[in-house]
Amino acid sequence: MALRPPRLPPLPALRDFINIYQLKAKKQLSQNYLMDMNLSRKLVKSAGHLEGATVLEVGPGPGGITRAILERNCRRLDVVEIDDRFLPALELLAEASVGRMSVHNEDVMKFDVGKLWEEAGVPKSEWIESAPNLHIIGNLPFNISTPLIIRYLRAMADRTGPWSFGRVPLTLTFQKEVGERIVAPIAHPQRSRLSIMSQFVAEPKLLFIIPGNCFVPAPEVDVAVVKFLPRDEPLIRAPFELVEKVCRHLFHYRRKFSFKAALTLYPTDLAEELTHEMYRRCRISPQTLCTRLGMEEVRDMCYLYEEQCRRIPGLFLFDYRKPKSLDELAAATGALPRHYRFSMKQLPPDGVTLKQFDKEAI
Repeated sequence: MALRPPRLPPLPALRDFINIYQLKAKKQLSQNYLMDMNLSRKLVKSAGHLEGATVLEVGPGPGGITRAILERNCRRLDVVEIDDRFLPALELLAEASVGRMSVHNEDVMKFDVGKLWEEAGVPKSEWIESAPNLHIIGNLPFNISTPLIIRYLRAMADRTGPWSFGRVPLTLTFQKEVGERIVAPIAHPQRSRLSIMSQFVAEPKLLFIIPGNCFVPAPEVDVAVVKFLPRDEPLIRAPFELVEKVCRHLFHYRRKFSFKAALTLYPTDLAEELTHEMYRRCRISPQTLCTRLGMEEVRDMCYLYEEQCRRIPGLFLFDYRKPKSLDELAAATGALPRHYRFSMKQLPPDGVTLKQFDKEAI
């Protein structure tokens, strides 16, 4: 039976909340409040079907989006807010939610969502099943949006934390320019490392743009709402940190040929030989700009680089900015890249169950 939509008791208007609790945005925390409840409801509606869902909200601030989530009749809502000035306002919402909402005064960059859901007994779904009724939603401060999404994408790729529960969708806000980078296709001016990192793990969609003047204080830029749905199969079957390293180097010189950028993956005495090997075997022209590298080409480059790293111990740890000898690096921890955890072995004649498929690893 569907949950009956509960009515929140009368609460002060959001603007009154801010006045009552004397909440002022902190510039150093890049805080901007979304004051328009219609836009908050639009953002929450775009996240998907929340009735009966378990939801995590990151960076709730004074609670505008929090209210909109509670209105959607979720079963459980956890909010993570580092700024303790917001706690009285959020605790009032928690009281009004009649036990459905919990407030966590913690740093979202360190908060263990997987542990929270594990302790709460949240059911897990097989990865290849449809997305579970779990959601992560947030209007992020600009200063943590990119580091946080990289952290979340890594967890998606490794199926850890929230993504040990299945293909949990993620709906977040970013500066418009960052949102455009995340979804940028091949040859788009905004194509970047973040484009590849987002798109090989998930299917990101830029849902809509919120004008900056809808926030208090108004930022100098507009804001993009982006939804990420984890792919059932990544487009690059390689360890996340290896893909991240290759992409970081490829987009190092955005306006020059990608060959020049790829040279920085290798020690000077091996750079020409190994970069030529990469471009020759991947059938890529050395004159290709990084923004014109398709996902398939980046995939092939990652596979070839992984092969080279296994052939030449220490290469994976090489950093041209602070170079060390390969012999020294080969003796260090992590000298070889991890194996991709979810590659399937030869299937047995009688097949495998869904549970076996999801847990199969090298």
